[in-house]
Amino acid sequence: MTIEYPAPYWKDYEMIDSGRGEKLERFGKYILIRPEPKALWDKTLPEAEWKRLAHTRFTPGAGFGKAGKEDSGTWDRLKKMDDQWTIGYRGAADAETGAHSDLDLRLRLGLTSFKHVGVFPEQAPNWEFIFRETSRLQRIASANGLDRPKVLNLFAYTGAASLAAKAAGADVTHLDSVRQVVTWARENMERSGLDGIRWVVEDAMKFARREARRGNCYQGIILDPPAYGHGPDGEKWKLDELLFDLMKNVAAILSPKESFMVLNLYSNGYSAMLGETVVREALGNPATGEIQSGELAIRDSFGKVLPLSIFVRFRR
Repeated sequence: MTIEYPAPYWKDYEMIDSGRGEKLERFGKYILIRPEPKALWDKTLPEAEWKRLAHTRFTPGAGFGKAGKEDSGTWDRLKKMDDQWTIGYRGAADAETGAHSDLDLRLRLGLTSFKHVGVFPEQAPNWEFIFRETSRLQRIASANGLDRPKVLNLFAYTGAASLAAKAAGADVTHLDSVRQVVTWARENMERSGLDGIRWVVEDAMKFARREARRGNCYQGIILDPPAYGHGPDGEKWKLDELLFDLMKNVAAILSPKESFMVLNLYSNGYSAMLGETVVREALGNPATGEIQSGELAIRDSFGKVLPLSIFVRFRR
Protein backbone atom coordinates (compact mmCIF):
# COMPACT_ATOMS: atom_id res chain seq x y z
CA MET A 1 0.00 0.00 0.00
CA THR A 2 1.23 3.48 -0.83
CA ILE A 3 0.36 6.98 0.39
CA GLU A 4 0.31 9.71 -2.24
CA TYR A 5 0.07 13.48 -1.96
CA PRO A 6 -0.47 16.40 -4.33
CA ALA A 7 2.92 17.42 -5.71
CA PRO A 8 4.58 20.42 -4.01
CA TYR A 9 4.91 22.21 -7.37
CA TRP A 10 1.12 22.82 -7.37
CA LYS A 11 1.27 26.46 -6.36
CA ASP A 12 -2.50 27.13 -6.45
CA TYR A 13 -3.28 24.81 -3.53
CA GLU A 14 -1.92 24.52 0.01
CA MET A 15 -3.23 23.11 3.28
CA ILE A 16 -1.76 25.57 5.74
CA ASP A 17 -2.91 23.95 8.99
CA SER A 18 -5.35 21.35 10.31
CA GLY A 19 -6.82 20.23 13.60
CA ARG A 20 -9.81 20.30 15.92
CA GLY A 21 -12.09 19.05 13.15
CA GLU A 22 -11.13 21.74 10.61
CA LYS A 23 -8.62 22.50 7.87
CA LEU A 24 -7.17 25.83 6.75
CA GLU A 25 -6.63 25.75 2.98
CA ARG A 26 -5.51 28.14 0.29
CA PHE A 27 -7.09 27.80 -3.15
CA GLY A 28 -5.37 30.32 -5.38
CA LYS A 29 -5.65 33.73 -3.76
CA TYR A 30 -8.29 32.80 -1.17
CA ILE A 31 -7.94 31.01 2.17
CA LEU A 32 -10.84 28.92 3.49
CA ILE A 33 -11.68 27.19 6.76
CA ARG A 34 -13.69 24.01 6.22
CA PRO A 35 -14.85 21.17 8.50
CA GLU A 36 -12.70 18.04 8.47
CA PRO A 37 -13.84 15.27 10.87
CA LYS A 38 -10.59 13.34 10.37
CA ALA A 39 -8.44 16.19 11.75
CA LEU A 40 -8.45 14.82 15.30
CA TRP A 41 -5.32 16.62 16.53
CA ASP A 42 -4.68 20.15 17.79
CA LYS A 43 -4.20 23.09 15.47
CA THR A 44 -0.63 24.33 15.24
CA LEU A 45 -1.51 27.97 14.64
CA PRO A 46 -3.62 29.80 17.22
CA GLU A 47 -7.29 30.31 16.46
CA ALA A 48 -6.75 34.05 16.12
CA GLU A 49 -4.26 33.41 13.30
CA TRP A 50 -6.73 31.17 11.47
CA LYS A 51 -9.30 33.95 11.58
CA ARG A 52 -6.74 36.56 10.52
CA LEU A 53 -5.66 34.53 7.47
CA ALA A 54 -9.03 33.20 6.30
CA HIS A 55 -11.39 34.86 3.83
CA THR A 56 -14.34 32.67 4.79
CA ARG A 57 -15.36 29.85 7.14
CA PHE A 58 -17.94 27.15 6.57
CA THR A 59 -20.38 26.53 9.41
CA PRO A 60 -22.27 23.23 8.99
CA GLY A 61 -25.95 22.82 9.71
CA ALA A 62 -27.28 20.69 12.54
CA GLY A 63 -26.48 17.00 12.15
CA PHE A 64 -23.59 17.48 9.74
CA GLY A 65 -21.90 14.19 8.99
CA LYS A 66 -24.55 11.96 10.53
CA ALA A 67 -25.08 8.62 8.77
CA GLY A 68 -22.48 9.55 6.19
CA LYS A 69 -24.56 12.43 4.88
CA GLU A 70 -23.90 16.14 4.75
CA ASP A 71 -26.34 18.83 5.77
CA SER A 72 -26.09 22.18 4.11
CA GLY A 73 -24.41 25.01 5.96
CA THR A 74 -23.33 28.59 5.50
CA TRP A 75 -20.16 30.45 4.62
CA ASP A 76 -19.27 33.23 7.05
CA ARG A 77 -17.27 35.87 5.18
CA LEU A 78 -14.29 37.19 7.13
CA LYS A 79 -12.82 39.23 4.26
CA LYS A 80 -14.00 40.42 0.89
CA MET A 81 -13.77 37.71 -1.77
CA ASP A 82 -15.39 36.60 -5.02
CA ASP A 83 -18.19 34.03 -5.05
CA GLN A 84 -16.37 32.25 -7.90
CA TRP A 85 -12.72 32.17 -8.93
CA THR A 86 -10.32 30.08 -10.99
CA ILE A 87 -7.22 28.07 -10.11
CA GLY A 88 -4.78 26.21 -12.33
CA TYR A 89 -3.19 22.77 -12.22
CA ARG A 90 -0.09 21.97 -14.25
CA GLY A 91 1.01 18.38 -14.73
CA ALA A 92 4.28 16.92 -13.54
CA ALA A 93 7.46 17.84 -15.38
CA ASP A 94 9.41 15.15 -17.22
CA ALA A 95 12.15 13.81 -14.94
CA GLU A 96 14.77 13.88 -17.73
CA THR A 97 13.90 16.93 -19.84
CA GLY A 98 12.18 19.12 -17.24
CA ALA A 99 9.44 19.87 -19.77
CA HIS A 100 5.90 20.06 -18.44
CA SER A 101 3.24 17.72 -19.77
CA ASP A 102 0.15 18.79 -21.69
CA LEU A 103 -1.90 18.44 -18.51
CA ASP A 104 -2.70 22.12 -17.96
CA LEU A 105 -6.10 22.63 -16.32
CA ARG A 106 -8.13 25.66 -15.33
CA LEU A 107 -10.74 24.88 -12.69
CA ARG A 108 -13.54 27.22 -11.65
CA LEU A 109 -14.20 27.16 -7.91
CA GLY A 110 -17.20 28.37 -5.93
CA LEU A 111 -18.65 28.26 -2.42
CA THR A 112 -21.36 25.58 -2.33
CA SER A 113 -23.84 24.94 0.47
CA PHE A 114 -22.19 21.56 1.22
CA LYS A 115 -18.68 22.91 2.07
CA HIS A 116 -17.27 21.77 -1.29
CA VAL A 117 -15.65 24.23 -3.68
CA GLY A 118 -15.53 22.25 -6.93
CA VAL A 119 -12.26 20.37 -6.60
CA PHE A 120 -10.83 17.68 -4.32
CA PRO A 121 -7.09 18.52 -4.16
CA GLU A 122 -6.02 15.12 -2.86
CA GLN A 123 -7.14 13.66 -6.20
CA ALA A 124 -4.18 15.21 -8.06
CA PRO A 125 -2.15 11.94 -8.03
CA ASN A 126 -5.11 10.20 -9.70
CA TRP A 127 -5.22 12.92 -12.38
CA GLU A 128 -1.54 12.26 -13.05
CA PHE A 129 -2.12 8.48 -13.30
CA ILE A 130 -5.08 8.98 -15.65
CA PHE A 131 -3.06 11.33 -17.85
CA ARG A 132 -0.07 8.95 -18.00
CA GLU A 133 -2.17 5.87 -18.74
CA THR A 134 -4.31 7.60 -21.35
CA SER A 135 -1.15 8.97 -23.01
CA ARG A 136 0.27 5.42 -23.10
CA LEU A 137 -2.89 4.07 -24.72
CA GLN A 138 -2.96 6.93 -27.20
CA ARG A 139 0.62 6.18 -28.27
CA ILE A 140 -0.29 2.52 -28.79
CA ALA A 141 -3.37 3.48 -30.80
CA SER A 142 -1.43 5.90 -32.99
CA ALA A 143 1.33 3.37 -33.66
CA ASN A 144 -1.20 0.75 -34.75
CA GLY A 145 -3.64 2.97 -36.68
CA LEU A 146 -6.40 2.47 -34.10
CA ASP A 147 -9.07 4.84 -32.84
CA ARG A 148 -8.31 7.03 -29.86
CA PRO A 149 -8.81 5.33 -26.48
CA LYS A 150 -12.27 5.69 -24.97
CA VAL A 151 -12.43 6.73 -21.31
CA LEU A 152 -15.55 6.67 -19.12
CA ASN A 153 -15.73 8.77 -15.95
CA LEU A 154 -18.56 7.75 -13.63
CA PHE A 155 -19.69 9.96 -10.70
CA ALA A 156 -17.55 12.53 -12.50
CA TYR A 157 -18.42 15.71 -10.51
CA THR A 158 -16.80 18.85 -11.95
CA GLY A 159 -14.54 16.90 -14.22
CA ALA A 160 -10.83 17.29 -13.41
CA ALA A 161 -10.29 13.56 -14.08
CA SER A 162 -12.25 13.83 -17.34
CA LEU A 163 -10.06 16.75 -18.39
CA ALA A 164 -6.90 14.78 -17.58
CA ALA A 165 -8.03 12.00 -19.92
CA LYS A 166 -9.10 14.46 -22.61
CA ALA A 167 -5.81 16.36 -22.45
CA ALA A 168 -4.03 13.05 -23.13
CA GLY A 169 -6.06 12.48 -26.31
CA ALA A 170 -8.97 10.24 -25.25
CA ASP A 171 -12.59 10.23 -26.36
CA VAL A 172 -14.15 10.95 -22.98
CA THR A 173 -17.64 10.23 -21.64
CA HIS A 174 -18.38 12.21 -18.47
CA LEU A 175 -21.32 10.98 -16.39
CA ASP A 176 -22.92 12.47 -13.29
CA SER A 177 -26.47 12.37 -11.97
CA VAL A 178 -26.52 16.11 -11.15
CA ARG A 179 -27.06 18.38 -14.14
CA GLN A 180 -25.61 21.44 -12.41
CA VAL A 181 -22.21 19.83 -11.83
CA VAL A 182 -22.12 18.56 -15.41
CA THR A 183 -22.62 22.17 -16.50
CA TRP A 184 -19.80 23.13 -14.14
CA ALA A 185 -17.56 20.46 -15.70
CA ARG A 186 -18.32 21.77 -19.20
CA GLU A 187 -17.22 25.22 -18.05
CA ASN A 188 -13.96 23.75 -16.74
CA MET A 189 -13.38 22.07 -20.10
CA GLU A 190 -13.83 25.36 -21.93
CA ARG A 191 -11.58 27.25 -19.50
CA SER A 192 -8.91 24.60 -20.01
CA GLY A 193 -8.97 25.04 -23.79
CA LEU A 194 -10.38 21.56 -24.44
CA ASP A 195 -13.49 20.35 -26.25
CA GLY A 196 -15.38 17.30 -27.43
CA ILE A 197 -16.27 15.59 -24.15
CA ARG A 198 -19.53 13.63 -24.20
CA TRP A 199 -21.81 14.72 -21.34
CA VAL A 200 -24.29 12.31 -19.76
CA VAL A 201 -26.74 13.05 -16.92
CA GLU A 202 -27.79 9.62 -15.69
CA ASP A 203 -27.58 7.05 -12.91
CA ALA A 204 -24.15 5.37 -13.09
CA MET A 205 -25.43 1.83 -12.46
CA LYS A 206 -28.09 2.08 -15.15
CA PHE A 207 -25.57 3.40 -17.66
CA ALA A 208 -22.97 0.72 -16.91
CA ARG A 209 -25.56 -2.07 -17.18
CA ARG A 210 -26.82 -0.74 -20.50
CA GLU A 211 -23.31 -0.43 -21.91
CA ALA A 212 -22.61 -4.03 -20.86
CA ARG A 213 -25.78 -5.25 -22.61
CA ARG A 214 -24.78 -3.38 -25.76
CA GLY A 215 -21.29 -4.85 -25.71
CA ASN A 216 -19.61 -1.46 -25.56
CA CYS A 217 -16.20 -1.23 -23.96
CA TYR A 218 -13.75 1.41 -22.77
CA GLN A 219 -9.98 1.46 -22.48
CA GLY A 220 -10.18 3.54 -19.31
CA ILE A 221 -12.82 3.71 -16.55
CA ILE A 222 -12.77 6.10 -13.59
CA LEU A 223 -15.07 5.77 -10.58
CA ASP A 224 -15.46 8.02 -7.54
CA PRO A 225 -18.76 6.87 -5.99
CA PRO A 226 -20.27 8.57 -2.92
CA ALA A 227 -21.37 6.70 0.18
CA TYR A 228 -24.96 7.78 -0.47
CA GLY A 229 -26.64 9.45 -3.41
CA HIS A 230 -29.58 9.72 -5.78
CA GLY A 231 -29.85 9.44 -9.54
CA PRO A 232 -31.63 12.03 -11.70
CA ASP A 233 -34.87 10.03 -11.50
CA GLY A 234 -34.67 9.39 -7.76
CA GLU A 235 -32.64 6.18 -7.95
CA LYS A 236 -31.10 5.41 -4.56
CA TRP A 237 -27.38 4.74 -4.27
CA LYS A 238 -25.86 3.13 -1.18
CA LEU A 239 -22.20 2.23 -1.57
CA ASP A 240 -22.17 -0.80 0.73
CA GLU A 241 -25.03 -2.44 -1.16
CA LEU A 242 -24.20 -1.56 -4.76
CA LEU A 243 -20.42 -1.19 -5.13
CA PHE A 244 -19.61 -4.81 -6.01
CA ASP A 245 -22.45 -5.08 -8.55
CA LEU A 246 -21.28 -1.84 -10.12
CA MET A 247 -17.71 -3.12 -10.30
CA LYS A 248 -18.84 -6.32 -12.01
CA ASN A 249 -20.60 -4.23 -14.65
CA VAL A 250 -17.48 -2.11 -15.00
CA ALA A 251 -15.40 -5.26 -15.49
CA ALA A 252 -17.73 -6.25 -18.33
CA ILE A 253 -17.14 -2.99 -20.23
CA LEU A 254 -13.40 -2.60 -19.55
CA SER A 255 -11.31 -3.59 -22.55
CA PRO A 256 -9.57 -6.95 -21.96
CA LYS A 257 -6.29 -5.58 -23.35
CA GLU A 258 -4.43 -2.29 -22.99
CA SER A 259 -6.73 -0.66 -20.44
CA PHE A 260 -6.83 0.93 -17.00
CA MET A 261 -9.27 1.59 -14.17
CA VAL A 262 -9.25 3.94 -11.17
CA LEU A 263 -11.54 3.45 -8.17
CA ASN A 264 -11.60 6.12 -5.47
CA LEU A 265 -13.52 5.70 -2.20
CA TYR A 266 -14.18 8.26 0.53
CA SER A 267 -16.45 6.17 2.74
CA ASN A 268 -15.28 5.97 6.35
CA GLY A 269 -14.35 2.46 7.37
CA TYR A 270 -13.19 1.38 3.91
CA SER A 271 -9.57 0.30 3.69
CA ALA A 272 -7.28 0.11 0.68
CA MET A 273 -7.17 -3.68 1.07
CA LEU A 274 -10.96 -3.87 1.03
CA GLY A 275 -11.04 -1.80 -2.15
CA GLU A 276 -8.36 -3.93 -3.76
CA THR A 277 -10.24 -7.14 -2.90
CA VAL A 278 -13.44 -5.74 -4.43
CA VAL A 279 -11.56 -4.89 -7.63
CA ARG A 280 -9.77 -8.25 -7.82
CA GLU A 281 -12.97 -10.22 -7.33
CA ALA A 282 -14.94 -8.10 -9.80
CA LEU A 283 -12.23 -8.52 -12.44
CA GLY A 284 -11.99 -12.23 -11.76
CA ASN A 285 -8.56 -12.11 -10.09
CA PRO A 286 -6.83 -11.16 -13.37
CA ALA A 287 -3.61 -13.04 -14.03
CA THR A 288 -2.36 -10.23 -16.23
CA GLY A 289 -2.19 -6.62 -15.23
CA GLU A 290 -1.05 -4.62 -12.24
CA ILE A 291 -3.11 -3.57 -9.22
CA GLN A 292 -1.99 -0.80 -6.90
CA SER A 293 -3.85 0.43 -3.83
CA GLY A 294 -3.23 3.04 -1.21
CA GLU A 295 -4.39 6.26 0.39
CA LEU A 296 -4.58 9.80 -0.90
CA ALA A 297 -3.58 12.32 1.73
CA ILE A 298 -2.60 15.95 2.19
CA ARG A 299 0.22 17.13 4.43
CA ASP A 300 -0.21 20.54 6.03
CA SER A 301 2.64 23.04 6.24
CA PHE A 302 3.53 21.76 9.73
CA GLY A 303 3.88 18.13 8.60
CA LYS A 304 0.59 16.73 9.89
CA VAL A 305 -0.80 14.17 7.43
CA LEU A 306 -4.54 14.10 6.75
CA PRO A 307 -5.71 10.89 4.97
CA LEU A 308 -8.77 11.61 2.85
CA SER A 309 -9.57 8.69 0.56
CA ILE A 310 -8.41 5.31 -0.67
CA PHE A 311 -7.66 4.38 -4.26
CA VAL A 312 -7.31 1.22 -6.30
CA ARG A 313 -5.69 1.42 -9.74
CA PHE A 314 -5.53 -1.33 -12.33
CA ARG A 315 -3.58 -1.31 -15.62
CA ARG A 316 -2.83 -3.87 -18.29
